[in-house]
Amino acid sequence: MRKDKKQVIGEEIGDEPIKLFLGVEPVDATPPSLHKLVKAYRGLRIDDFERFVGFFVAAGYDLNAKDAQGHDFIALIQDQRFAEPYIEVIKAARG
Repeated sequence: MRKDKKQVIGEEIGDEPIKLFLGVEPVDATPPSLHKLVKAYRGLRIDDFERFVGFFVAAGYDLNAKDAQGHDFIALIQDQRFAEPYIEVIKAARG
């Protein structure tokens, strides 16, 4: 990191930066809903991801979207070390 850049860890972010993840679109055949979930998972802390899922559902996106191989969001991340809280958010949102 450059010396003139301050590293920010754990700073609260507002709703608008979280909602920006709703605007990301895939450049391949990945379903848009699945792509948005994966991008938000990679870019947001768990508390912010939970808020994102609320916006995601309110916007009408599909929590059960699957890729061409039949993998949903949970299947794609379940083997990652810090995935469990994110998986729980998705399960809770699915009902």
